[in-house]
Parts: sequence; C-alpha cells; structure tokens
Amino acid sequence: MISDAEWTAVFLSLKVAAVAVAFSLPLGIVVALILSRCRLPGVGLLNGIVHLPLIMPPVVTGYLLLIAFGRRGLFGSFLETWFGLTFSFRWTGAALAAAVMGFPLMVRAIRLSLDAVDRKLESAAATLGAGPLKTFFTITLPLSLPGVVAGAILAFAKALGEFGATITFVSNIPGETQTLAAAIYTYTQVPGGDAGAMRLTLVSIALSLVALLASEILARRLARRLGNA
Repeated sequence: MISDAEWTAVFLSLKVAAVAVAFSLPLGIVVALILSRCRLPGVGLLNGIVHLPLIMPPVVTGYLLLIAFGRRGLFGSFLETWFGLTFSFRWTGAALAAAVMGFPLMVRAIRLSLDAVDRKLESAAATLGAGPLKTFFTITLPLSLPGVVAGAILAFAKALGEFGATITFVSNIPGETQTLAAAIYTYTQVPGGDAGAMRLTLVSIALSLVALLASEILARRLARRLGNA
C-alpha cells in the first residue's frame, strides 16, 4: 500500500513535470524554429548547447544550475532580490532542472516536425500577403502540432524520471524537493526499503508508459486530422 509520503512524492513529481513543460514549451518552439529555418552562423553551436544535457552527466548539469541559480548565483540572486523567485532547495528548482533535462527531447521532436512542413505552403501564404507571424500561427504551427505535442509529452516523461541534476541542485528534501526518483533512491539507501522502492518503481514505470502512449496516440490523431483538413 502506498503511504502518504509516497503519494506526496508522486504528486510533487507530476507538479514539477507539468510546470517544467509549461514554461519550457514556448522557448522550445522558438529554438526549434531557429534550428529548422535559420541558416546563419552560430546555429550549429546553438544546436550543440541545446543538446548538451543529453550527453553531459546529469550531476554536471545540476552543479551548473547551482552555480547559476543558487542563492548566490549570478541569476539566482538577481531573481530572488527583484522577483522573489528562489530555486535552490525548492520545488521550483526541481522544475527548472527537469525543464533543462527534458528540453533537448522537446526541441528535437518539434524540429523534426517543423522540417516536415511543406515550405511551399508557407511561401503561398506569404504571396497572399500574410506576414511571418501570421504564416507561423496559421500554417507552420498547426502543421507541426503533432511534433509539438509529442515533444511536450516526451519532456514530461523525462521530467518525471529526472534524478541526477535535481538532487545535485535542490537536494532531497521530503515534501519539498523529493520527487519520485529521489524517493526511490532514498528507499534503496535504508534497510528494509526494498518494498517501498519497488512500489514507487512500478508507479514510475506506469506513469512513463502512459505518457509515451499518450504522446503516440495524440500525435497520430493530430496527424490524421491535419491530413483530412
């Protein structure tokens, strides 16, 4: 039977993942659009920076976040002083870490979808007098919506399982920063914690499978609707 503390970790993970995706999705769309459409020097460097969290050890990412967004960090001190936003050792920091780790998956899915959009349709819209913004919101974005949805759900699933960067940046505080992955780790470090670790592992697997299946189903439905439009 899942205890109240375990449910707290589950719901905290869902909240962290949802906030991470909600705040990173607009930026993800913009970055994916730049990578897909822009041919200026430096785009390759941007692509490398975006995908760094995929190849760097998560602990390194967490440490860099701690340096940048900790209470004494360059951005952390500014945000706390002027906006009252605190990231270190708070669930907001867990959301930030989850957003950074899931961002490459989100951008990649959206970029692939943007690459598949027929550029002739965008050119036709421009010929008819539509500006860049109107063309994007009426042609490009709707046609790439399956990739946007897939990217968002993949990032959500990644955020649910994030551990290394999160525990390095915001530690493992029950009720505040102890996400599902951190709770499983805690159980593995105490005698007799195998049962609790297994319960949460099964919950984690179930949530990840649901997210991935939802991504596939929604992407296919959107693709069908766009094909019939």
